[in-house]
Amino acid sequence: MKVILLENVKKKGKKGDVVEVPDGYAKNFLFPKNLAKEATSQSLTELFNEKSSNEHKKEMEKAKAEEIAEIIKEKIIKITSKAGQNGKLFGSVTTKDISNKIKEEFGVDVDKHKIALESDIKAFGTYKFTVKLYSGIAVPMAAMIAEE
Repeated sequence: MKVILLENVKKKGKKGDVVEVPDGYAKNFLFPKNLAKEATSQSLTELFNEKSSNEHKKEMEKAKAEEIAEIIKEKIIKITSKAGQNGKLFGSVTTKDISNKIKEEFGVDVDKHKIALESDIKAFGTYKFTVKLYSGIAVPMAAMIAEE
C-alpha cells in the first residue's frame, strides 16, 4: 500500500515522502497514530501543491533577503551612546540597538537574532558584524559607536 508520511518514521522515510508499506503495517500502526495517510490521487495532488507552495515561499524569502542584502551591504551605521567612566560606554550596544538603527537608517527590518557580533560592544570605536539574512546570504557591516 502506498502512503504519504505525515511525520518522520524510522526506517521508512521523512515527512512528506510517498512510500510503499505492507497493508497491515499501515492499517494497524501508521494510520491509528496519524503517522501517515493513504496515497490517493487527491492526497497526492494536495502534497504536490503543498510542496510547490513551500518552494515558492522559500524563493520569495530568498529574493527578499537578496534585496535587503543589496541595500545594507558594506554600510556603516553610526550609533551614539552615553559615556560612562574612563571613556567607556554606559552599558553596552546590543543587537537590538543595531537592528533598530538599521531600520531607522535604511527602512529595512532585520531581526536582532540574525545579527552576529564579532565581539561585545562595550567601548567607543568601530565594530564589524555580520547580518545573516538567509541560508547562504550573509552581509558584512560595521557600527561606529560615538559619544552623545
